[in-house]
Amino acid sequence: MYRINCIGILTSGGDAPGMNAAIRSVTRTAIFNGIQVKAIYRGYKGLITGEIKEFHTEDVSNIIQRGGTILKTARCKEFMTPEGRQVAFETMQREGIDALVVIGGDGTFTGAHIFGQEYNVPIVGVPGTIDNDLWGTDSTIGYDTAMNTIVEAVDKIRDTANSHERLFFVEVMGRDAGFLALNSALASGAEAAIIPERLTKEDQLEELIKNGFRKSKNSSIVIVAESPSTGGAQGLAERMHREHPEYDVRVTILGHLQRGGSPKAYDRILASRMGVAAIDALLDEQRSIMIGIVNDEIVHVPFSKAIKDDKQVNPDKLGVLQILSI
Repeated sequence: MYRINCIGILTSGGDAPGMNAAIRSVTRTAIFNGIQVKAIYRGYKGLITGEIKEFHTEDVSNIIQRGGTILKTARCKEFMTPEGRQVAFETMQREGIDALVVIGGDGTFTGAHIFGQEYNVPIVGVPGTIDNDLWGTDSTIGYDTAMNTIVEAVDKIRDTANSHERLFFVEVMGRDAGFLALNSALASGAEAAIIPERLTKEDQLEELIKNGFRKSKNSSIVIVAESPSTGGAQGLAERMHREHPEYDVRVTILGHLQRGGSPKAYDRILASRMGVAAIDALLDEQRSIMIGIVNDEIVHVPFSKAIKDDKQVNPDKLGVLQILSI
């Protein structure tokens, strides 16, 4: 049996509300099980540079409600090279770290998968990304809070859209996935969502106009995923000015506003459960897996599937949105 005496914990990639709750959960569950915790700052970069501090239970006090990540996060090109990963492994050996818990998204788990294979390091991933685009889990930490942030913003935009009888394109995050755009459109009563998943099937903007989406309304809001393939909100607005100058069009790009803020209750609970499950998995000699949640039950998803398989949006929701937008 491989005995784990010390774990390292890091956050990598884009920050997401609830990451601190996950850090808290992982740290305290490890300590509860007699395992030392080393906090690695600035993601894989900190693993290479040795920016590491031992964590005790008081180090994670009063952080469950905080957005962002107390461990900071950074992109790390060096970790993409064999030489960089070798330095990272040497840092682990020097610090006495036996296993890693990594909190992040697709890029984080891709790096973890390669590193784990090269050096036989036990690694468990906790999904922290507002995009909710990882296969094998119903939700990722930060997604619910980001969606609520979008809905609150759209509610405010609706007030001015109604007052001026305008069409608003509201751009949200989701470069390759439309989960945020589609579900926030449903929750905010938007007239449509333009998402990457539908681009190969039809011209979504032309379909909107053809369906007469403003026949009974004096204002409209369309949620647009930021994907380059959609053209983004600005690109669609420019096209509207050219092809349909009769519309008074405005653009709002929510940007990094979506990442910030105190995590909602669901994300705090999800992060707490997943953090406990991550340590349990390591104690059960699991490795190269992501902790997921399906039908409110914790599941283990191999990194290879989480990062390679495409998570699909539910097409039924597009139908619901179309019905309710009349």
